[in-house]
Amino acid sequence: MKLFRHGAVGAERAGALDARGVKRDLSWLVPDITPDWLSPEKLRAIAAIDIEKLPAVADGTRIGAPVGGVRQFVAIGLNYRKHAAEAGMRIPKDPVVFNKAITCIQGPNDDLNWPERSEKMDWEVELAFVVGTKAQRVSKESALSHIAGYCLANDVSEREWQANRSGQWVKGKSFDTFGPLGPWLVTADEIPDPQAIPLTLAVNGAVRQKSSTGDMIFTVAEILSHLSQFMTLLPGDVVITGTPEGVGLGMKPPQFLKRGDVVELDGGVLGSQRQKVV
Repeated sequence: MKLFRHGAVGAERAGALDARGVKRDLSWLVPDITPDWLSPEKLRAIAAIDIEKLPAVADGTRIGAPVGGVRQFVAIGLNYRKHAAEAGMRIPKDPVVFNKAITCIQGPNDDLNWPERSEKMDWEVELAFVVGTKAQRVSKESALSHIAGYCLANDVSEREWQANRSGQWVKGKSFDTFGPLGPWLVTADEIPDPQAIPLTLAVNGAVRQKSSTGDMIFTVAEILSHLSQFMTLLPGDVVITGTPEGVGLGMKPPQFLKRGDVVELDGGVLGSQRQKVV
């Protein structure tokens, strides 16, 4: 299934794509896509609905982040070999973990707010996964069974705040609007191999990132298992898994976003995003 949320900010409702790709309103039966609806049992119940009998969502309706009520937003850094090389950093021995504020989460096509006096606003296309069942000290072999689904993400970053403002990376990662997710939550049964997803990002029509999750240093299963050794992952938690090479910081000379720029992302089955910097 491809689940989504539609409507104004703060008033999103549940939706699903039917077999023809038509957006359908699920809210008569499922009020919202929240952690309570991400268990295997609840997802099976949604899958049993005859979606084509539900009303279509009007064209032009805003699409929100595909899951609401997120409690933890976790990110992995330097998880693509070529990206680590362009950053001039060694391949990590364990996943590099940091947090993004849940308040930065937004819809896939919402505008990106350029922070006041920003110097180095950057882009990062990523694969995200959403936890469906509590994960606490799970093995790599069983890790994927705890995932409800996958979505596309843009880990927007302000590099000056990230690297030079006397703090951890979270400082440059958590500005409002810096966490676009979606458009869809593609349930895990439709993605048997999360290490075979193409990722592309363009700025003003020029392709900057073009890679695949096959270049990850640590796989999705390894990431979830590793995180669960020292923190409990809860239903609805979002984990973004790192970005490929091609970020603005790695260009020579570096190039960063400015007002008016348009960023477009594509993740194959995960769908696409489009954001304007305002």
